[in-house]
Amino acid sequence: SMAVSGAVHAATTFSVPNADLPDPLVLVAYGDMRFTNATETGASNPGARQALVAKIAGENPAAIFINGDLPWHGIASDYDVYRDETRHWTERHLRVYPALGNHEFSACMELGCLEQWWSTFPELRGRRWYSVAVGTKVVGIELDSDTPLLPGSAQRTWLEAQVAELDPGVRLVLIVLHHPPVADVQTSKLADHNPRPNEVAIADYLKTVAPRSTARFVVSAGHIHNYERFAQDGVIYLVSGGGGATPYEVDRAPADQYKNTDFPNYHYVRFEIRGNTVVGEMIRLNDYLQPRPNQWQTRDRFEITLRP
Repeated sequence: SMAVSGAVHAATTFSVPNADLPDPLVLVAYGDMRFTNATETGASNPGARQALVAKIAGENPAAIFINGDLPWHGIASDYDVYRDETRHWTERHLRVYPALGNHEFSACMELGCLEQWWSTFPELRGRRWYSVAVGTKVVGIELDSDTPLLPGSAQRTWLEAQVAELDPGVRLVLIVLHHPPVADVQTSKLADHNPRPNEVAIADYLKTVAPRSTARFVVSAGHIHNYERFAQDGVIYLVSGGGGATPYEVDRAPADQYKNTDFPNYHYVRFEIRGNTVVGEMIRLNDYLQPRPNQWQTRDRFEITLRP
């Protein structure tokens, strides 16, 4: 029947059975690591990058969502460093779901860059965007903001089908992409990182679908190497670009719900789902200048109430 073929068409790309998930369910989302040779200390802070990886391994999350700029140049040697520095993740069989950023394409031709990415994440081969059902209540949607997201584009049409045909049991949708749809708009600092029309189109789309959905929506973006949090049109928008890349200072607008003046913000975001409550926390690395940093603090905390 048409109903069945439609449902099959928009099924998530991947799925993790409920039986394989811990309770409570812990998810991690962050980005902008710029894995590269540890002798490179300008583009990325290897001490902070490695400390974050080790701390996240200790969380034993059901999934790690990476919002892009995983490598510095997108070349084979960067991915070798990624594999080496994240061996704690591999040993624990942690599930890693990356989105493409701009640095995945910064020093190679497009197809060569994609080949390196797909070699590192072979289950993604042939795809630049995809989705994963983490049990029956959570769906992660990884978008490619290097490719059009505007209405009518192939990726946007796919996204609309994914959202329109979400399983009725889904309560949380985490959309992961590199360039932010919502951020602190800068007039002097790094204005070239302000939200672009390609991603603002996603915020416009979510404004129409999120209030009507039985699921709650959270967006995790990066590109800005700092932390920001917004609530807009019933959607939580995070900028989580504290994975190790050169920190960026931002002037915070009134809408930014993170008011702290800390800088730099090397961090990751931890979600814990207990019943109908999601607790989000920004876990910040305090002693990032130490050779082996290991001092952590929860610097932001927010709650999402899921529909029963």
